[in-house]
Amino acid sequence: MTLTIWVDDWQIQCCGEKFTSGDVVSWHLLKVDPEDYADLVGGDRAAEIDFCEEHHGQEGEHAPTRLQVLTITEVHCRYEVPSDSTWNVRHPVPGTTELVPAREADGRAAIRPHVSFTGYLVTAERTAGGQEGRASRDQ
Repeated sequence: MTLTIWVDDWQIQCCGEKFTSGDVVSWHLLKVDPEDYADLVGGDRAAEIDFCEEHHGQEGEHAPTRLQVLTITEVHCRYEVPSDSTWNVRHPVPGTTELVPAREADGRAAIRPHVSFTGYLVTAERTAGGQEGRASRDQ
């Protein structure tokens, strides 16, 4: 069964491990509400998201899951402060998402005009064995 997993850019930048398509990784997965990602990736793509990868707080409650990474897609979108906001907090602007296929993920992406890199959509399959990839060897 193929899973779609959201991976925040900052999670990898902080203390995550680079991974590539084909790697076997060991991640703590948290069930998500796909609607939380609709402004980032659009409603149709958000509906596909099953989990997010987490290693900053709640992972102790969940055993790591071994996965083989199938595809990696960079997610870029525009952020701005909503006109009706009383706080100076930027939010994703719906309809501005740019999805870019990638071979590897290291928490950084090439700069694209008018949008900011925000994370990855990763498709993966659960695995019980196999050669561990870069992202799980050092954990």
